[in-house]
Amino acid sequence: MANIVPDSFKEELFEAIHDFTASTGDTFKLALYTTVSGFSTGTTAYSTTNETSGTGYSAGGATLVNISPTVSANVAFIDFDDVTFSTATISASCALIYNTTNSGKAVVVLDFGSTVTSTNGDFTIQFPAANSTSAILRIS
Repeated sequence: MANIVPDSFKEELFEAIHDFTASTGDTFKLALYTTVSGFSTGTTAYSTTNETSGTGYSAGGATLVNISPTVSANVAFIDFDDVTFSTATISASCALIYNTTNSGKAVVVLDFGSTVTSTNGDFTIQFPAANSTSAILRIS
């Protein structure tokens, strides 16, 4: 998996644009896409281009919950609850996490490594363990 952290997100962290504070911070969503092509470190915001469509999925994706910023072993990291699109008939090869509170600004592109499909079943994004070596977003 070759995830992409956009340069704009890195800069916006220093500008205090993204608030990951649990329960009172910004709203973040996860949208699914049929191809990772078109995404790069130059990606700046959510787009509908190549967004997945199908039963069980709505444009814009799903809201991420239980955002938990933590520091351990001198590494700051973020965790989210897993996301499930229920009874879904969809295919996706990547996902974009983005900030809906701030104009859809891009946070990270998650490359699945191949196209994943569900047919009238659950399509689940399972985030890695919330720790300093595995969490989906880490700063050391």
